[in-house]
Amino acid sequence: MNEKCLNEIRLLDNFHDAIIKSVVLDSQSDIVKVRIITDKAFLDVEKEEIFKIIRKYVPSQFGCRLEINKLSPDAEMVRQKILEAVKNSFKALSVVVSAEDIEVKKNEKGFEFTISVMHGVSSNEICPQIVNCLKRDFCGEFFGKCVENVKKTSDIEIDEEYESDEFEMPVRYFGITKFSNLDGTEKQKSAVYISDLNFEGEKVVVCGTVQDIYERTYTNSKNQAKTYFNYVISDGTATLRVTYFPRLKNIDKIRALKIGDSIVCTGKTELFKGNLRYTANSIDFGSVPDNFSPEKRPSKPVPKFYSVIKPQEFTDIAQTDMFETSVIPNCLKNKTFVVFDLETTGLNSAPTSGNMDAIIEIGAYKIVDGIICESFSTFVNPQRKLSEEIINLTGITEEMVKDAPTYEDVMPDFFKFCQGNIIVGHNMANFDFRFVDYYCSRLGYLLDRKIIDTIPLAQELLFLSNYKLNTIADHFKISFNHHRAIDDAYVTAKIFLELIKIKKSLPKLQ
Repeated sequence: MNEKCLNEIRLLDNFHDAIIKSVVLDSQSDIVKVRIITDKAFLDVEKEEIFKIIRKYVPSQFGCRLEINKLSPDAEMVRQKILEAVKNSFKALSVVVSAEDIEVKKNEKGFEFTISVMHGVSSNEICPQIVNCLKRDFCGEFFGKCVENVKKTSDIEIDEEYESDEFEMPVRYFGITKFSNLDGTEKQKSAVYISDLNFEGEKVVVCGTVQDIYERTYTNSKNQAKTYFNYVISDGTATLRVTYFPRLKNIDKIRALKIGDSIVCTGKTELFKGNLRYTANSIDFGSVPDNFSPEKRPSKPVPKFYSVIKPQEFTDIAQTDMFETSVIPNCLKNKTFVVFDLETTGLNSAPTSGNMDAIIEIGAYKIVDGIICESFSTFVNPQRKLSEEIINLTGITEEMVKDAPTYEDVMPDFFKFCQGNIIVGHNMANFDFRFVDYYCSRLGYLLDRKIIDTIPLAQELLFLSNYKLNTIADHFKISFNHHRAIDDAYVTAKIFLELIKIKKSLPKLQ
């Protein structure tokens, strides 16, 4: 899509600063999909006019689909995009530039930004590239400059440069069996693993067994009541929530589907409020192959260096009394365990059951040869508002997480801290591991599932009224600040060691 096309679009009243975000050819459907972003509300007649403009520039043998989004960035969004641009394009500068070093002000035409940098860095060297990055995502004009800050070079610790290897996570497919049409018109031969469904696409085929069905109604723009369905399906690798708006002529066929049926859905995936959602265009019958054994998916390599969060050496004087070398159970020797705990924005650890909650704090300890020797601790910016309930429960406030790194920055370091070791936690299998596994996998990092959960271990060895963390801690006379990840992780580590002292062997990994 060339500059001439964009110039024609910008002649329209509400598109003076519009950008063409993407132009993608769907080779399966021969449709060119064009996405445009504007910073002003627009009229339907303008959208029709833009479609006519774009149609002139798309070769006649291809179809055309237009999507227009209104996006009005604020100063914080621009600041975060500048930080991202610095990190990706100026590795050395990213060591000394943080959010506090970037000032962003909105003006009539767009935004002005100032980056506080060390002596010798020129605006001409970095600002043009940053402006280009901003213009790829936001409408309007951007003006930037660098100013010298007051930091002393001697006060800054520069670590060995972090190198990240390019790695593209392959998407896996399996062949569909027993296919027959229900309300679709095409025969689908293969489906993507639901566990690999982390991308946006217009024609995505999934296949699985119906686990749950919800029939709902909504009122359309003409004030007419319409029916739609939500299905939860599983292919053995993961579960997925599917939304389907049936054609009126096929609604009785769709309504006849029941839990246990095997179906094939063809539809699109799109990001909505930071989560991927799937909407089916058609539903047919079809099954996962008998005795389906999922193909092992390779993980992105462990990072060579810690980039944002580094482990700290940890020494606890109390450990010298807890274990003498002679009484450390043999099952702990020559083994490494990572005990961790999370605080999150909520309890939803399954993205297919709605919006996935976000991590706001990670606390972890490493146990080597029976000794707690390292800690890993960080807040995580959830990029969403914290509820009063979570603030009251954890004591973690908006102020504490607003300048924290996001999961994209934290999880590579945490993956490095964990990978290859046995994972330990309280309710680990059903909660904490699901969060870490989900957010690591979104970046291509796949954790080994080697888990010891202290809940069933305590249930096996202790006789208590309940097996909450604080109850078990009271049993072992361990006091702590509950509902803070770093404190909960430390207490869980001590409880784990006490339980292994009693059992004298490791439980079966989950």
